[in-house]
Amino acid sequence: MAGGKETPRQKMIGMMYLVLTALLAMNVSKQILHGYVSVNESIEKSKKNLEENNKRITEAFKSTINGNKAAQPYFDKAVEAQKEIDEVYKYLDEVKFKVIEETEKPENPKSADTMRLKFMEKTGSIDNYDMPTHVLIGAEANAPVSGPLTAKELKDKLNGLHDKLIGMLDKMQKTDGQHLLQADYDGLKKKIGSIKPTDSGEEEDGIKMTWETENFYHLPEAAVVTNLNKMQADLKNVEAEILQVFSGASGKLAIKFDRLAAKVIAPSSYIQAGQQYQADIFLAASSSQLGGDDMEVLLGVDSATASKGGAAGTKVPIVAGMGKYEIGTGGQGEQKYGGVIKFKKPDGSFEYYPFEGTYMVAAPAVAVAPEKMNVFYIGVENPIAVSAAGVSPTDLNVSISGGGASVIPKGGGKYIVKVTSAGECSINVSAKTKDGVKPQGPPQKFRVKRIPDPVAKIGGKPANGIIEFKKIELASIGGVGADLPGFDFDVKFPVVSFVFTANVKGSLKEFVCNGASMPADAKAVLTGLGPGGKAYFENVKVKAPDGSIRTLPTASIKVK
Repeated sequence: MAGGKETPRQKMIGMMYLVLTALLAMNVSKQILHGYVSVNESIEKSKKNLEENNKRITEAFKSTINGNKAAQPYFDKAVEAQKEIDEVYKYLDEVKFKVIEETEKPENPKSADTMRLKFMEKTGSIDNYDMPTHVLIGAEANAPVSGPLTAKELKDKLNGLHDKLIGMLDKMQKTDGQHLLQADYDGLKKKIGSIKPTDSGEEEDGIKMTWETENFYHLPEAAVVTNLNKMQADLKNVEAEILQVFSGASGKLAIKFDRLAAKVIAPSSYIQAGQQYQADIFLAASSSQLGGDDMEVLLGVDSATASKGGAAGTKVPIVAGMGKYEIGTGGQGEQKYGGVIKFKKPDGSFEYYPFEGTYMVAAPAVAVAPEKMNVFYIGVENPIAVSAAGVSPTDLNVSISGGGASVIPKGGGKYIVKVTSAGECSINVSAKTKDGVKPQGPPQKFRVKRIPDPVAKIGGKPANGIIEFKKIELASIGGVGADLPGFDFDVKFPVVSFVFTANVKGSLKEFVCNGASMPADAKAVLTGLGPGGKAYFENVKVKAPDGSIRTLPTASIKVK
């Protein structure tokens, strides 16, 4: 018969069979429906237990306020959160009763709020999925209806509750006397996130699955009611978590000192020979829980200013319950710093503890003493730098004796030494300390010497032996100069006078010149010399930096 022609009656029977098969496929098995009823009963019991437990915690929390004022703001916030949660919880009841009323059609619509799945399993329509879908979603899964007691409005309510609770937490973290430990804050924020409706974005039979469709579309009444009760249980779980965290917050914020360490504090780390070293040795307690919300180390501010909300000061990072102060060093010598520790007490108020400290900064250097070169020169400014380990330059006293010497301070450990007579001088360095003025080592000896004689220069060439010039170069010679090559000081030796002598046709011509320049007649004789001609710059007198007059050796020139 598989390939034969069917009669109209056979066709009708086949059509009825297909319809019956479809109807059977759409029916939800009684076993599955019973499973929903069982799960729902468990959720109902959990809701009741959570409500009773939350009520006990609230009463206990309230009773602790008199003995712990710091708990009051946390209790107030817990009550505020409960109020917001309860509002959405009651709204879920309204949605649930609306679904039952429209699906079961009780004679007295008001009785819908007393009807439970376990009593409706045998006589009710808990397998009906058309009416719950119609009430909550509407005809189109991809376009849920809006309005009172719909899935869309419920989603908005849950989103609004989530945002309010998260906003409250964030505000508490920024408010003194209301913040939570970071771990509690993070955990509670995650817990609140569990009630936020989210869309999976998956597609099923051409329908893009949203939170509304996944929870309410084409589901039997038993599943819809169970889902709504689960949402209520989730709200009660969030409420329980808030009560637990808030009720323990003020107690957790009481500082527990769990770190002990031996500490040594000395007035100074720099001690000179002959002085006593002093230090306080004690056991210090700190807490690894201390963070920026519980304690602040503020630099550059005093207790009075900080307590009145004046200058904020510079915050020092808190690491493992201790302020870690780090700063780059520039200026040398003793550096001072100070401020206050702002400590939060369990009642939320603050205590201020002033502190101060000092440290010494010394320039990194290697001390090398060239004993054969410790020389001061007469007539010039001899610069020196003086420092002593652990002593500020402003606390140093520098004096000098011998060699007709004097010392002039220039600031920052810099000095100028002037000497007037050859021989030897000594520099003495002492420092101001709390015990008086103390010498900083033995005197440092220096030799005092006059500046060496310079060398005469003719036409820019030093007079080392006979200087040769081409005849064309003679016009560039205008007189005599003096220079001291290789000398570290910038010293001048102005020429006072000299004698110019030249051999002209077998006879000597001599010109006495004042200053460094040649007169016109002497220069005419010089430029008139021919190849092989010679001239001499004799008795060249220069003035040294110390004011003395020195005579330089004769400078000879020859024309090539």
